[in-house]
Amino acid sequence: MAVTVELFREVALADGDGTWELRCGQLVGKPPMTMDHNFQAADIVRQLNNQLDDDVYSVRQNAGHVRVADDLYVVPDVAVIPMDSLRARAGQPTTLEEYAEALPFVAEIWSRSTGDYDSDTKLPAYRARGDLEIWRVHPYERTVAAWRRKPDGSYTESRYHERGRVRIESLPGVSIDLGKVFRL
Repeated sequence: MAVTVELFREVALADGDGTWELRCGQLVGKPPMTMDHNFQAADIVRQLNNQLDDDVYSVRQNAGHVRVADDLYVVPDVAVIPMDSLRARAGQPTTLEEYAEALPFVAEIWSRSTGDYDSDTKLPAYRARGDLEIWRVHPYERTVAAWRRKPDGSYTESRYHERGRVRIESLPGVSIDLGKVFRL
């Protein structure tokens, strides 16, 4: 039985301990992650917060739903949300935090439990939505794959390994030090 969007929203708001996604009409709990996964996501968030103007952007870690389609709502490991989008949703205590508009940056950290799903479903979904820059960080290969949207709507793909600063082109003046992300 397919779960309606309304039921998904009710469950996601009512369960304060879980992180729920709607995947092809099925309610799916996002599983707990490894220390490496959580460390790398938190480090990216820390670096973003240190460089972004908090009056312009808010950085989320494993929070805020991205609406891909009527039956697909996912939670990125890391997302940068324009404050204008947050302000438009403020003061709605019974409304799930969700974004249909393209975001400037989203990242998924590879994990054994969700890696295939992220690669096969979430990363292509972010491109289909038109998100401006999409990263897949692999904690064990110590690599980053980055997709950047071009003006014609297509994406370029770049790969980075272990060290150096990588610019986030969708956020001018912002870069991530991979040496810090992969320092463990």
